[in-house]
Amino acid sequence: MHYFKYKKSKLYCESVSIEEIAKDVGTPFYLYSYKTLISHYMKIKEAFKSLKPIICFSMKSNSNLSVCSALLKAGAGLDIVSGGELFKAQKIGASPKKIVYASVGKTAVEISNALKAGILLFNVESIPELILIDKLCARMGKRGKIAIRVNPGVKAKTHRYITTGTKDNKFGIDEDTTLRIFHDSAGFQHIDIVGIHIHIGSQITQADPFLKAIKKVSTLIEAIRKAGHCIDYLNIGGGLGIIYNDEKPQTAKDFARAVTPMLSKLDVKIILEPGRFISGNSGVLVTRVLYIKNSLSKNFMIVDAGMNDIMRPSLYGAFHEILPVSRGLSKAETKKFDVVGPICESGDFLAKGRELIIPEEGDLLAVMSAGAYGFSMSSNYNARPRVAEVMVINGKYYIIRKRESYRDLVRGEVVPKALKNR
Repeated sequence: MHYFKYKKSKLYCESVSIEEIAKDVGTPFYLYSYKTLISHYMKIKEAFKSLKPIICFSMKSNSNLSVCSALLKAGAGLDIVSGGELFKAQKIGASPKKIVYASVGKTAVEISNALKAGILLFNVESIPELILIDKLCARMGKRGKIAIRVNPGVKAKTHRYITTGTKDNKFGIDEDTTLRIFHDSAGFQHIDIVGIHIHIGSQITQADPFLKAIKKVSTLIEAIRKAGHCIDYLNIGGGLGIIYNDEKPQTAKDFARAVTPMLSKLDVKIILEPGRFISGNSGVLVTRVLYIKNSLSKNFMIVDAGMNDIMRPSLYGAFHEILPVSRGLSKAETKKFDVVGPICESGDFLAKGRELIIPEEGDLLAVMSAGAYGFSMSSNYNARPRVAEVMVINGKYYIIRKRESYRDLVRGEVVPKALKNR
């Protein structure tokens, strides 16, 4: 469910006309519905209330300060994967005791900053990383808490680029090695290994892969405890799917109903890391039609947003519904289009072979379900300034990130005197 709805012939974000926002902000821009964002967070919170989990929003899906602030205000923690995300989390006053830190490639500087901040847990993905954290704790006089990210060898039915729980992925540690780590844990004198973490992928629509993974780690937790070691936390990751097209994903309530019986037996504090489920359908990308180009074999709708603004279609072949911001009250004529951007790449498309209402040049389109991995994956490719971000809150819209200028494109660049022409 989301709060992007037509009123008569105009598309609204909650009670605000998208057309009116576009007149003020210009295009392209990302637009978020605060009401949708919070309602999706509350669905997970309510579904899992019997377990009282720590719900850490996955910042990689959308790290906008206002998006994250809204969720912190509602009670969420944060799942981070970089020093930059830690910096942003600290900027908005996130409680360090509700921050967990994943990533296969944490640097010494990033780990040190997280130790200074006093985060809840590092999700450790290799033995060398474990050794480094222990050394840094010794040097800094700190004590770090660790969850081992276990790769359970479970294949989720999703795109191969966002499957993370199989043995040939770079993520996590196998069960046998995890047992050895606990067996040798006395050798790590400055850290406490107190948790297990799993994350098997993203955009997973059914409970079965999660159940398989939880069953595997339940057996592992039992073996660890039998060997005399303590497990206080189980982080079951994120990955809940949403509707982009014709998917039929499980609801938060269905998911909780499926996994809670297994989790409630484990006597651990549960951590969840939802990202897309919370932010995905809370945002759209608004773009304007520049040209209609009819060739011998195809019809192209050329818009002012490109693959630098929304990477998912080019990277994954991902589907995003595309709706007119203003549509006629009677049934309009449609035609098949490739919706493409201005980037000088053949892979620059938002949709291919899509049956859409024939627009006029200048018409506005809304690229739906763009609140996750939309702006966060955007770039300045082709020297294009990154777009503005806007949020509707209680009937008003706010610019929560200014559109970049051309000056922003060269900020930080320095031309040596040896290369200057004048």
